[in-house]
Amino acid sequence: MTAVVRNALTVDVEDWYQVSGFEAVVRREDWPRYASRVVRNTGLVLDLLAEKRVRATFFCLGWVAERHPALLREIAARGHEVASHGFDHRLATTFTPETFRADLRRAAAAITAACGVVPRGYRAPSFSVARSNLWVFDVLRDEGYTFSSSVFPVRHDRYGIPDFPRHPVVLTGADGRSIWEFPMTTRRVMGRNLPVAGGGWMRLLPGPVMRRALRHENTAGVPTVVYLHPWELDPDQPRLAAAPWRARVRHTLNLGRMRDRLAALLDAMPFGTMGDALAALDPRAAAYDPVPAAAPGLS
Repeated sequence: MTAVVRNALTVDVEDWYQVSGFEAVVRREDWPRYASRVVRNTGLVLDLLAEKRVRATFFCLGWVAERHPALLREIAARGHEVASHGFDHRLATTFTPETFRADLRRAAAAITAACGVVPRGYRAPSFSVARSNLWVFDVLRDEGYTFSSSVFPVRHDRYGIPDFPRHPVVLTGADGRSIWEFPMTTRRVMGRNLPVAGGGWMRLLPGPVMRRALRHENTAGVPTVVYLHPWELDPDQPRLAAAPWRARVRHTLNLGRMRDRLAALLDAMPFGTMGDALAALDPRAAAYDPVPAAAPGLS
């Protein structure tokens, strides 16, 4: 009998106004002025997961952890995996190794203070690990992280390393220490990687199309990763008329359909935490695709 491949369900815990697409019109120093909906919206996600009996990995902003510690305690108390999304959603490409380490530590301190969990997983805001900052993995290893889910192997106007391995891979540093990178799931079609990992793509793609793409990876014995944000279950959230039109469209597309599409996906396929999915893989065989030889920092 073929073993069931468990996929990773992940939630990026941030508020509706904290997305990278709104940075041009929403300053971080003004965040406290906006009506927060992250507790309510994350509660909707938690209730749906309880209904479907699914555990997930919640990548939490340290900023949210500081202001809503009870939310992180509830996430942990419901049996979900708590991980880091950085402190205040700054792109990893804007850091130096030193400032990135400081951001990691600040976020980890806030998360640990809120729920007693020391995060061992990390996701860069907006998948902002690029060719220019592959040193991120060295810092993560130094700080004791065991997995990351920060690379989207696609061509995109805001993120992506198109020829990065498409499947979970172990990255080993010169010191022999390793970290998993679980890249966002893509489907290989006509020589290109097409995104099927959730978020706005789940709101854009018809449900059967996305499920078929994810099952295709499972058939090859590979776990997939799906991501979402709590605000994606909130069609009544405020609108930012001053935001760039492309950001507004990406943010609001099919918000009213997201809950039903997520529920249907959870009914159709087995999901768990990122730790669950990675634990089932053999590290000795994790490099399903070769790491690009020209990519510095990977070996």
